[in-house]
Order: sequence, then C-alpha cells, then structure tokens
Amino acid sequence: MAKGKTVMEVGSDGVAVITIIHPPVNSLSLDVLNGLKDCYEEALRRDDVKAVVVTGANGKFSGGFDISAFGGLNDGTTSRPKPGFVSIEILADVVEAAKKPSVAAIDGLALGGGLEVAMACHARISTATAQLGLPELQLGIIPGFGGTQRLPRLVGLSKALEMMLMSKPIKGQEAHSLGLVDALVSPNELISAARRWALDLVEFKKPRVISLYRTDKIEPLGEAREILNFARAQARKQAPNLNHPQVCIDVIEEGIVSGPRRGLYKEVEAFEELVRSDTCKSLVHIFFAQRGTTKVPGVTDRGLKPRQVKKVAILGGGLMGSGIATALILSNYPVILKEVNDKFLQAGLGRVRANLQSRVKKGNMTPEKFESTFALLKGVLDFESFRDVDMVIEAVIEDVSLKQKIFADLEKYCPPHCILASNTSTIDLNLIGEKTKSHDRIIGAHFFSPAHVMPLLEIVRTEKTSPQIIVDLLDVGKKIKKTPVVVGNCTGFAVNRIFFPYTQAALLLVERGTDPYKIDRVITKFGMPMGPFRLVDLVGFGVAIATGGQFVLNFPDRTYKSMLIPLMQEDKRAGETTRKGFYLYDDRRKASPDPEIKNYIEKARNMAGVSVDPKLAKLSDKDIIEMIFFPVVNEACRVLAEGIAVKAADLDIAAVMGMGFPPYRGGIMFWADTYGSKYIYSRLQEWASIYGGFFKPSEYLADRAAKGAPLSAPIEQTKSRL
Repeated sequence: MAKGKTVMEVGSDGVAVITIIHPPVNSLSLDVLNGLKDCYEEALRRDDVKAVVVTGANGKFSGGFDISAFGGLNDGTTSRPKPGFVSIEILADVVEAAKKPSVAAIDGLALGGGLEVAMACHARISTATAQLGLPELQLGIIPGFGGTQRLPRLVGLSKALEMMLMSKPIKGQEAHSLGLVDALVSPNELISAARRWALDLVEFKKPRVISLYRTDKIEPLGEAREILNFARAQARKQAPNLNHPQVCIDVIEEGIVSGPRRGLYKEVEAFEELVRSDTCKSLVHIFFAQRGTTKVPGVTDRGLKPRQVKKVAILGGGLMGSGIATALILSNYPVILKEVNDKFLQAGLGRVRANLQSRVKKGNMTPEKFESTFALLKGVLDFESFRDVDMVIEAVIEDVSLKQKIFADLEKYCPPHCILASNTSTIDLNLIGEKTKSHDRIIGAHFFSPAHVMPLLEIVRTEKTSPQIIVDLLDVGKKIKKTPVVVGNCTGFAVNRIFFPYTQAALLLVERGTDPYKIDRVITKFGMPMGPFRLVDLVGFGVAIATGGQFVLNFPDRTYKSMLIPLMQEDKRAGETTRKGFYLYDDRRKASPDPEIKNYIEKARNMAGVSVDPKLAKLSDKDIIEMIFFPVVNEACRVLAEGIAVKAADLDIAAVMGMGFPPYRGGIMFWADTYGSKYIYSRLQEWASIYGGFFKPSEYLADRAAKGAPLSAPIEQTKSRL
C-alpha cells in the first residue's frame, strides 16, 4: 500500500505547485520523497514551468520523516529512504541545484525532514503561527536531510544549536525575525504569495539564495569553535549518558571547517550509525508507547464519545490538590476548591496563585492571562456548589476512613452523571468506595507531584468502573496535556507498586554494608533524577512510612522491612522539610551527606539481626544497578501477569513519566529486555538464596526465562483483574 504521495499542478502563470499529501501531518515516507523527486524532475523538463512552489495539504507543510519506518532503518531491513539519497541526491542535487527557483509555502508544521525540505528551497514564505524546528535529537538521532548544515547558515550558529540540541521549534513570527523565512502572510494568501515570490525570483526581483552556501551568518572559525565547545560542555553536563548531541555538534563543525558538502556527507554517515543505536531504538519505542497509552482494549474500541466536562471540584487544597487545580484552570476548566476551614482554604488558593505567578515570572504567562486564569478558581467550605459539577477529584491525606466518608458525601451532593475520582496513590479504590452505591463512576485520577508539571496521569479502574467514565477521564487528561496510562485497581496501582522495591532494595543493601551515598551516585549516573535516599528525603519520611506500610500489609512475602527510616524519624528527621534526612540541607535546599547516618544504619542493622556482607560493602556500579532495578522489573512482571497493566509499553511510559526512569533506556521493561529474562531470573534466584524472599523471581519471570521469551511480549492468557 502506498504511503502518501506528492502531486503537481502547473498554473497558467508558469508556477508548478507541488503538494505533499500524507495525512495526518504529511510525513515524508519513501513514496512521498520519490514523488517529490519525480515532480521536480518533471517541472525542470517542462517548458511551461518557470518556477516551483512546495507545500503540504490540509494546512500542514510536513511533520517530518515517517517515524514508523525507523524500525526498518534500525535493523537494516529498509533499504530506503537512506539519508544520503534524500539529503544529497534529492535535496542538494535536485531541489537546491535546480535552475528553476523554488519557494516553500509553510503552514502548520515544518518539523524535522519537513523543515529540511523547505530549507533546500530558494525562499520560504510562512504563516505567523507555523511551527518550524529540527526535533530529531528527541529520537536519539540528528537531522539527516541536511539540517545540520543549512540551519546554522540561515539563523546563525548559536540559535541553530539551541533549536537542534533542545529540540525546540519556533513559530513563524520568530523564524521571520531570524531570517529562516523570508516573509509572513495569512494562511489564505499563502499559495498566491509564494507563487508571486517564485516569479520574482525568476525575474531577479528578489535574490535566489542557496542556503547551503551562505556564509554571512557564520562566525569566523575561532569564534565558531568557541560557541561549539561551549555547546559541547553544556550538552555533556545536561546529558552525560548521551552521545548523539556530541555527534550533532561534530557534524555542524565539519561543515564550518571543511565546507558544507563535506558536512552533508558526515551528517549522512553519522545519521546511519545513530539510527541503529540502542538510544534511538529506546527513544523511538517511547515515542510510540506514549501514543499507544490511549488505546485501551474493551474501552476505547467501543465507539464511546467522551462527555463534556464543564466544571470540576477538588477536595483538599494541599500540595496535590492545589497542583491539580492549577493544571485544570491552565486548560480553562472552571474549578471549585473545597477545604475544611478558611485557614486551609486560603493556603490552598495561595498555592495555586503561587504556581501561576511562577509562570508569569518565567515569561510563560502575561499578567492579564494570570488574572483570567485565576478567576476560574473558586474556594468553598461546603458541598452546596457541588450540585452541578461534572467531575470531583478527592485529594486529601491517605486515610481510608476519611476518604470513605468523603465519597459517601459526594454521592449525596453531586449529580448522578458526575465522575467521582480519587487522587490516592496507594489505597484500593474498592475500599474507598465501600460505603457508596456508585461503584460504576468511581475511578482513580492519580497525578504525580507537582501535579501541574509532571506529565503522567494514572487512570485507575475497578472491575465496576464504567467504560464511559474511563473515556471521559482520558479526554480530560488529553485536554490538560497529560499522558494517561489506564491501569487496574490494586495497592499502589502500577507506578508506586512496581517501584516500591526501588527504595526497599536500597535499604536492604545499606543494612548489609553498601554506602547509601554511593547508591544514590550510581543511580543518578544511570540516569534517574535522584537516587532512592534523596527521593525519600524529598517525599518525606511520613509519606514513605505510610506507603511502605501499605505494601508490607498487602505483600508481606516480598517486602523488606527495615527500621532505618522510622529510627531516623524518631529523632525528628523527616527529610528535606526538616533539613535533615539521609542528607543535610542548607538554606537553598542543597543536599550534603551526613556522617551521623552510619549510627542509624548500625542500629537498624542490629534490629534486623544482619551483619555487614563484604560483597555488598564493595559492590560494583553494575551490581548496584541490577540489585536496585531487577526487583522493580520483577514486580512489573507481576503487575503484567495480574492484568493490572494492559501492556508492557504502558509500564515503560509509567516508569519514564511517573518515576523519571531515563527515556533513552526505553522504560523499565524495554530496558529489562536488553538483559534478557534468563539473566534477570538467574540473578534474582541467586540473591533470593542468600538474602531471602524479597528477591524471589515471580512466576511470570520464571516462565519467560524458561521459554527464553522477552518480558515485554504480549501475554497469551492474562488473569485479568480489570
């Protein structure tokens, strides 16, 4: 089946308009690129064609190279479109070198390969709102169709580096001020303006510019090298585990030092190598996994349409409640925030105000927009205004009896269609809704802190939750720009459940002799935002003990019970808020190791009746990573086997967006498959025989290891609890 096409129409004015057609974003498949080449060659042959305009159908120029073809490029099964074929044979030697001038008419998107096609034209006309950028580094590769050479020559080296290394698109307005586009017009004038510009190029009324050979925006060599070296140092600091940003800078430098043509050849070689790298495979997996989370078998395939949620109520104005309120009003939802007394209510409203003011301070919101957004929020102390809300999100403390009382009240005051959601992070929803009759509309809406910043929304369904309610919440999640993951109901759901062994494994190692600060260093170096001990300090010892207690209660056979955190809490250490936890904190909340910690570890060790294990006292970085993360993989296997998660890719997204697992490792299950089920099983077996049931491999893992099967392959028969 053909994937997209390129069509050409020649007008009476002698301008050939070539249109890229490949819904929904006019991506550049092999068919499109070959079509572009064929149309160009025909236009150059025809005597009735004076000039060319390149555009995209349905208000979008092109969203870039078709990422679904990356699988073939990764494993070498796709022979084309090779970057060299596109970059040199089509764009440099046909489009850019053509005797007849061409103009790109840009609206909507001109990203990645789309922008690279536009930069090969001799001029660019754009709408003010079009998005232009080279976001390839997000996928572990570099621009492969000449972008590393043309963009610096059009916008200058510093801006080009920023756009590529940060994967940061710009709007047409800014593109015009930088010189990336030559003129701005309204969408309905775009094609006619581009045609006129193309004819002006024919008659030399406007300059015909070959982007590849421009030099006026490139600094002298010494200065250029300084800019490149600064960018290298920044990239190393921000992405120490990633190689492709450094490769991108090297390729740009090659073009400046040895000429753009040499730069193009180096770009082609580098792209072909990077597209086969583990980093690219991992990031492409995350790209598709993220888009796949909204497909829920038995729910989103039933033809249900989301109902409109016009008004939302939130119970609890603490850190989570105020963050959720912020996320909702930022997407224009009117919100009612309820608290138990005026003091708490004012504090909650103050938190929301501070969240918005922070955006104003950073230049992301105007003072006028601040006022209109904050006006969407109303504080209340009773349930009277709940009578016309479409959704309620409960965000009070993790106390079962309190939540049960709240849900009984909500059933009385809210309309019958209202979604009754809880932001609980660990408590079973059946328990929360025990005293209600509305089990079909009870659902988990678990946000991650800070709720207005973190991208994940864990949607938790019980066996009785109506598919309509799930579809409604998926729609709300999309509108507030969250990535939703639909999971089943159990203690800890998916994210907190699979990651409870993360801290417990660290505590087990520390009690047997591993340095806690070494663990944090190794795990941070691996790519996590922080190690387990720094994380416990951040969330607070109270929360850690409460959630840990839920897991000990529900999974007693495989939890590691340590007294280390309770012992520290007895001494008024509660984490970052008290400036003392596993670390000491200064006025700026900068963490530094505390020599006193060893005394608490010694006490906890004695209480656990264990002694220092010389092997664990001298663990290698590799062993620390495996002993911390393989128990997480093991629990993820149980979550899959029980049907709590629909597919392994959902757990990958949950780990990346909920816990900060490095996306360039592909998520927890994708990463585990790079080791293989046999290896993980044998390691866990070995540790279980020495250190006990905490490490015992799950049945699912044992089964996969016996078959030599990947952990992330679909389950043939799932014991579904959904």
